[in-house]
Amino acid sequence: MLVIAAPALLLLAGSLAAALFLPHPIPRTATPAQRLYLTHCASCHGAGGQGSWRATLLLIQPGNLADPRIMDSLSDEYLREVIKRGGAELGKPGMPAFGFHLSDEQVQGLVRHLRALGRR
Repeated sequence: MLVIAAPALLLLAGSLAAALFLPHPIPRTATPAQRLYLTHCASCHGAGGQGSWRATLLLIQPGNLADPRIMDSLSDEYLREVIKRGGAELGKPGMPAFGFHLSDEQVQGLVRHLRALGRR
C-alpha cells in the first residue's frame, strides 16, 4: 500500500505547489501590456480581472477590474498612482507598489490594458 500511496501523495503535493507558486502562463501573442498584467497583476486579479483563486486562498479580495461600472468611476491618474505607489496610501492595503519595477510608459500601458478588460 505504501508503494502506491507515497508516490501518489508526492505527485499531489508537487501539483499543488506548482499551481500555487508558478507564475500565470503568458501566451506568445500577448502584447507588452498584457505580459506586464499577467506577470505582475494576474496572480491576485486573475487573467480576466475578476479575481484569482490564489487570492481567495490567501483571503485577499482584489478589486474586480473587469466591471465597467467600477473601472469607469476610477480616473487614469488614480490607477497610475495605485500601480506606482501601492494601495496602502490610498486605502487599498493589499495592493503592492510597482513604481520601482515599472517605467512610466509601462504603467500607462497597464492602465490602457485595465480599461480594455472592462470592455470585453
